[in-house]
Amino acid sequence: MNALHEGLWRKRNASSNQSGLTIDDITIVDQSLLKRAVGAMAIGNAMEWFDFGVYSYIAVTLGKVFFPSSSPAAQLLATFGTFAAAFLVRPIGGMVFGPLGDRIGRKRVLAMTMIMMAIGTFCIGLIPSYDSIGVMAPVLLLAARLLQGFSTGGEYGGAATFIAEFSPDKKRGFMSSFLEFGTLVGYVLGAGVVAVLTATLSQDALLSWGWRIPFMVAGPLGLIGLYIRMKLEETPAFQREAEKAEAVSHETTKQQFRETLIQQWKPLLQCVGLVLIFNVTDYMALSYLPSYLSATLKFNETHGLFIVLVVMVLMMPLTLLLGRLSDAVGRKPVMLAGCIGLLVLSMPALTLIRMGTVPSIFAGMMILGALLSTFTGVMPSSLPALFPTKIRYGALAIGFNVSVSLFGGTTPLVTAWLVDKTGNLMMPAYYLMGASVIGIISVLALHETAKKPLKGSPPAVATHSEAHAILRGERVAAEMDDRMPEGTARA
Repeated sequence: MNALHEGLWRKRNASSNQSGLTIDDITIVDQSLLKRAVGAMAIGNAMEWFDFGVYSYIAVTLGKVFFPSSSPAAQLLATFGTFAAAFLVRPIGGMVFGPLGDRIGRKRVLAMTMIMMAIGTFCIGLIPSYDSIGVMAPVLLLAARLLQGFSTGGEYGGAATFIAEFSPDKKRGFMSSFLEFGTLVGYVLGAGVVAVLTATLSQDALLSWGWRIPFMVAGPLGLIGLYIRMKLEETPAFQREAEKAEAVSHETTKQQFRETLIQQWKPLLQCVGLVLIFNVTDYMALSYLPSYLSATLKFNETHGLFIVLVVMVLMMPLTLLLGRLSDAVGRKPVMLAGCIGLLVLSMPALTLIRMGTVPSIFAGMMILGALLSTFTGVMPSSLPALFPTKIRYGALAIGFNVSVSLFGGTTPLVTAWLVDKTGNLMMPAYYLMGASVIGIISVLALHETAKKPLKGSPPAVATHSEAHAILRGERVAAEMDDRMPEGTARA
């Protein structure tokens, strides 16, 4: 018997109740392993998104290095075009890594995605400029971005699945919110490094060598993240599913993919809608608007980065608070508040940003950051709950990355193009409002999952006393059913 079975979840007991549920069926989560799992996913996610986020924050400089042009708008469009290209391969990464994670385990696949992202980012720091090798420079940049996108296709769905399957039902919202806490840490580190570089280096130094520094950091960070993830245990839910799979014939990857698309099309559509509002808001606020401030509004680039940095730092505790709140009041009310808030407040927020003063920009960005926190705090626990254990990683990876590729990752490119073509500086607000309508529809169609077991999994609790309380509740419910007249149903 391995360490997971010895220390994690089951207390062997022959006791049962009239509903058939026994203490042996309930996952009793080992708190030390839970903390290690949450910490490892949050740290690993921070490292991944440091790598991925740095590109956004230094986009204006990258445009000058790799895409020479007389037009700053054209440079920014080209840079964000390469940014968006990475999202085109994310669904492919999800289709490869997701089903693989359902077959060989979450831990091993998450280690693969970590090292691939680190390699892709490190390689960007090695690419010569356009002035040195001509058109091969943007070609190599695109190749590195595609590797980043491919690896990221297996990252979020796996990390969210990992934490969700380790967490007790009553605390899943709070525990899962640490995943996005890690994402924000990665973004803050990326923005912080870029902000320090732009503040301390001359423009010539930044263009010649300074921009390479944040990308070169990815190598050692990737090795650290790989070590942390390889030290983890597999999740209880996956272990249970693996034990059951030993007694039945194994499905092929093709059969598993077909089952996901045919049998899970409704939750897949819900996933796409939820991820749309989440990622459009995310990439608009944290990726596009920093460049919008400098390239379109001509606001000081360093000041803009520091404002975004402060907003993200304030979002960290807010994300955890809203994750905990979702455990108390439900996932739907928190997400619905965020969607309605975006519909109502996007235009006032962008109007504040367009005023161009430090206080007004901070106020506008903080409004968007607070609304984004309703998604960062709740989505990591809501999305894995859409799918059963057997195909959870694969289905979530596919649905998440299709939505991100079509709507999230293209947000900076499409918004920059709309602003450039129409001359309407309110386009970012209109884009957010359109996404919020889709978000409202998606949230309203969702079944509430707070305090409930994941699909295909038994109840998960933090203590043995909670497990026995569940058994007592099941026994009382069964006795009530026995006393009801035949043909009636308990409400």
